[in-house]
Amino acid sequence: MQPLHDTTFHALSHLMHEAIGVHFTAAKKPLVASRLAPRIQRLGLPGYEDYLALISRGESGGEFQMAVDLLTTNETYFFREPAHFTLIEQEIVRSRPLSMSVWSAASSFGDEAYSCAMLLADLQQRGQLGSDWRVLGTDISDRVLRSAVEGVYPEDRLRHVSPERLRRHCLRGSGESAGLVQVRPALRERVKFGQLNLCLPIEDLGPFDIVLLRNVLIYFDAATKAAVVDRVLTQLRPGGLFFIGTAEGRVACETKLEPVAPGAFRKPMKAG
Repeated sequence: MQPLHDTTFHALSHLMHEAIGVHFTAAKKPLVASRLAPRIQRLGLPGYEDYLALISRGESGGEFQMAVDLLTTNETYFFREPAHFTLIEQEIVRSRPLSMSVWSAASSFGDEAYSCAMLLADLQQRGQLGSDWRVLGTDISDRVLRSAVEGVYPEDRLRHVSPERLRRHCLRGSGESAGLVQVRPALRERVKFGQLNLCLPIEDLGPFDIVLLRNVLIYFDAATKAAVVDRVLTQLRPGGLFFIGTAEGRVACETKLEPVAPGAFRKPMKAG
């Protein structure tokens, strides 16, 4: 197959930035090439230029979505960055709220959203949270959202889930499904998923008590990062907690945030 030339790479990068805000630096060229190559070969196309022409056409929405899936899906697993979940638990145990709403704003395959749901369900069972709680997971990829609704995962993705919690909330596969687990229906019913482009205006989804926007800002340039964060924070209630990846640093957004811990912030209460 023809190599990915710089001009084609820059055109692909520009297309993705214009459509979904994703920014690929020159260092990401090998990643882009490796993720698209199998798809291009499967379609029987000569190379990247032909694939760019295909997804640039207005009538190829399905293939453009496929390109988005291939270029933006990253590794995820249950209870990633556990210190954040400890902080959420401490917050709930301290305040003992009757209700709780959580938004996993870049939910990918649903690992983060179901992790939150497991935690909230356990806190409810212990009498530290009321029964009126909900979790929303959104992502730009329709493919990963369909997978999230099914709630089926390789066991390794739940390596940080305790055996007791795993028994309470998951079913183990057997036979041809050995090595897989599925989130139990009772928990899946408490988590809703929907498609959302964070670079477009957000309708009223909240207000949420907790918003997680973790490990997705790495795909955006500085200006887009700030705009996305400000947009997302309109859905977080004053006093609520906001999380980004611990390695992503402080985002230069317009919305005032109070640091709580690495990757964790609180939206201040409104004056008066």
